[in-house]
Amino acid sequence: MRIVVCVKHVPDAQGDRRFAADHTVDRAGVDGLLSELDEYAVEEALKLSEANDGSTVTVVTVGPDAASDAVRKALQMGADAGVHVVDDALHGSDAFATSLVLAKAIATLEYDVVVTGMASTDAGMSVVPALVADRLGLPQVTFAGSLSIEGDGPGAKVVIERDGDTSTEVVESALPALISVTDQINEPRYPSFKGIMAAKKKPVTTLTLADLGVDAGEVGLGAAWTTVAGVTQRPPRAAGTVVTDEGDGGAKLVEFLAGAKLV
Repeated sequence: MRIVVCVKHVPDAQGDRRFAADHTVDRAGVDGLLSELDEYAVEEALKLSEANDGSTVTVVTVGPDAASDAVRKALQMGADAGVHVVDDALHGSDAFATSLVLAKAIATLEYDVVVTGMASTDAGMSVVPALVADRLGLPQVTFAGSLSIEGDGPGAKVVIERDGDTSTEVVESALPALISVTDQINEPRYPSFKGIMAAKKKPVTTLTLADLGVDAGEVGLGAAWTTVAGVTQRPPRAAGTVVTDEGDGGAKLVEFLAGAKLV
């Protein structure tokens, strides 16, 4: 089985995340890492590979030079190879342009299953999996809380369980298909020392837009369907108010809440 996983390099949620001067996410001045939600996709791909002898896992990412760190982390976890699309013209690309480039990169590979996380931890839009599936002409089974492959060869199918507020849905699809997984599907493994060392020898293919036949005018901030119009920095946290209870603490509390229009 040939498995492809889409991963993203995102700003560290524990860091000082901010916007650049052009209102795009500052990816150069903030430490980045493999999106936490994509780790579940990598783990599930590795589990599928381990359950099917002869399988391969290839990770694909789109982003600046630093995005290679996301590929490297996936390789350290156990993926076999990586593809990194890097081009200066990609700066400021939105979900639509990102899905175009991902689909073009995936189309250069042979695959039976494409696995993604349920969202990125920076934009959080959850639309790229559906957009990629549409561009590749694949059926999509999304927000999988569990995943299994049944059968082999042309008759193989994927079966997922999707948990809702009031029920659990069972959805199945013929392969090839695109599957997005939630953060409830597994517990991502930590890279072992052996995995870290082995990752150094695994192949990573670097591609440009020209390699994929994508015109620079189709991507980037100028081609984005959605842009950030303005940014206002969050004000510093103000000092709290201490109320001394002299028998009227409850009344003062209600007065404070009412003044803040919270009651």
